[in-house]
Amino acid sequence: MASTYGAAQVLVASNRGPVSYTVGEDGSLDAKRGGGGLVSGLSAIGSDADALWVCSALSDGDREAVRRGVGEDGVRMLDIPADVHADAYNGIANSVLWFVHHMLYQTPLEPVFDAEFRRQWASYEAYNRAFAEALAEEAAQGAAVVVQDYHLTLVPGMLRELRPDLRIGHFSHTPWAPPEYFRMLPDDVAGQVLRGMLGADRLGFLTERWAEAFTACAERFAGGLGGTRVGVHGLGADADFLRKRAHEPDVEERMAALRQEIGEGRRTIVRVDRTELSKNIVRGLLAYRRLLETHAEWREQVVHVAFAYPSRQDLAVYRDYTAEVQRVADEINAAYGTPGWTPVVLHVKDDFARSLAAYRLADVALVNPIRDGMNLVAKEVPVVSDAGCALVLSREAGAHEELGEDAITVNPYDVTGTAAALHEALSMRPEERAERSKRLAAAATALPPAQWFVDQLDALRG
Repeated sequence: MASTYGAAQVLVASNRGPVSYTVGEDGSLDAKRGGGGLVSGLSAIGSDADALWVCSALSDGDREAVRRGVGEDGVRMLDIPADVHADAYNGIANSVLWFVHHMLYQTPLEPVFDAEFRRQWASYEAYNRAFAEALAEEAAQGAAVVVQDYHLTLVPGMLRELRPDLRIGHFSHTPWAPPEYFRMLPDDVAGQVLRGMLGADRLGFLTERWAEAFTACAERFAGGLGGTRVGVHGLGADADFLRKRAHEPDVEERMAALRQEIGEGRRTIVRVDRTELSKNIVRGLLAYRRLLETHAEWREQVVHVAFAYPSRQDLAVYRDYTAEVQRVADEINAAYGTPGWTPVVLHVKDDFARSLAAYRLADVALVNPIRDGMNLVAKEVPVVSDAGCALVLSREAGAHEELGEDAITVNPYDVTGTAAALHEALSMRPEERAERSKRLAAAATALPPAQWFVDQLDALRG
């Protein structure tokens, strides 16, 4: 147990922090603030809460800021060696734990837990240990610590050993694998992950389904939950921010440009995703192609506005997937396009204002992940859509627990069924679409980000 204590009463730990740095041509450092639920949550508890955010330096600019002693109040950035971070983040978190929880492996060929995996696992342990030691150093006696996500599953257990006086929480933003899939991990590694998580006083999940899956794994492979409590906090959309941001001038400009690309009087099927394997973009495009094949009446009458923003391009499997998205979109346009109609309008450059413009124009939102912790796009589109939109939603998205009643539910693997759902959504009467959209928006905003964080903190302290 630490002999001296820090000053922070509330601590958040996450891989990515609320600020990032770039080095200018003149050597100066430029800071860029981020947003999201944690930023909103820390704002909600007030500036006098003695809060500290511990995060990793992700870029050369971040590392330079740490070396120069440049930082922001309330943020401690850890300069973890770049090779250790790459092994922990890409090698383990994104290539193993993410794949297990989203059940993405092609099991005849992968995974292969060999000597290289063991080397990377040692980096994951070192990365988690660096966070645990920083939190132990910074936390006041009896402070509340909220650790975030699959990057940091070992931190609660490590921190518990260093500082048994702390109230420790962990929140998972992903699904949790069922026992039959989780056991794919080497037995000792699966045990480490579970014991690490169970070092927390309280674990938070996005849905009952994921909480139950974790509990089942703990009971089967770790002898139960012990004294750890489990709770559910279904993160919602930030309605006030979205509605205000969606009517700013840059969004209006992008709406005008999109309208020109779509064409006068046409319906829109909108999707906005990262080109992440679990998002199922390729099957979504195949379903749209099937719609055009089987319902010729929609040809030249509908446009699929697909924003597929490249993700994790330092991993070959993600680069290949991004290329496949582009290939299928091009194939559809070549097969069905006419001089005045482009069936798929695909954009791959990240642009938040353009995403909001598409939300506003959406007649149908297509959200068909293979598996997703929540999927905030499903919650955001109904909030922002100008005329109300029909939501075609995968039953494997966490958001389905809250939105399923007013969405058109699909099996994400069933391309024919998804095409039929798109036809149903496009054929929905405007009055019904608007009414459903209103109910979807109400459900989607039931637990806004600031309240989501405060609720976790209250439950941890309670």
